[in-house]
Amino acid sequence: MKNLNALAVSISVLGALATFLALGPLGGVFLIWAAFVAWGAFFALGADMAALQKVIVCGIYGALVAWVVAVAILALPFAGVLGLPLWAAIVVGVGVVAVVLAANVPALATIPATVFGFASSFAYLLQTPDVLKLEVLLSPSLKNSLVLISLSLIIGSLFGLASARWGAALTKE
Repeated sequence: MKNLNALAVSISVLGALATFLALGPLGGVFLIWAAFVAWGAFFALGADMAALQKVIVCGIYGALVAWVVAVAILALPFAGVLGLPLWAAIVVGVGVVAVVLAANVPALATIPATVFGFASSFAYLLQTPDVLKLEVLLSPSLKNSLVLISLSLIIGSLFGLASARWGAALTKE
C-alpha cells in the first residue's frame, strides 16, 4: 500500500477511536482538539521518537508557562491598577520571553511545540470560563489546564506515534 494511503487508514481509524474516547468513556480526561494539535505537531516534527519527545516535553513546558501566566494574571493585584487587558498583555509578553529563551536548553529548543502547548492552554482557559479561576488552576483536578492540556498533548502524541507505526506497517505489506 502507498504510504499516503496507509497513513489515511491509520490516522482515520485512530482519529475516530481518539474522538470516541474523548467524547465517551474518557470524556474530561483529554481534549480531542488538543490531542489533534499534538498529533499534527508529531508529524510536522518528523513522526519519529525524537518528534514524540519534542512534542511532549516542549508542549508540556508551554502548558506550564501558560499556567504560570494565568495564575499570575489572576493572583497578582495589578489588573486593578493597570486594567486587565494591559496586565494580561504584560504577563503574556513575559511568558513568551520564557518560551523563547527556554530554547537555549536543548530539550526545550522546539519553540513551535512549546507554543502549541501554550496556545492550547489559553484556548482551553478562554473558551471555558469556569476554569479560569485560581481555585481551579491551583487544584490537582482534571479541570486544571496544566493537568488536562498536558494529558491531552501526551495522548495526542502517542496516537501520532501509533498512527505512524501502523501506517509504516501497512506500507510494507
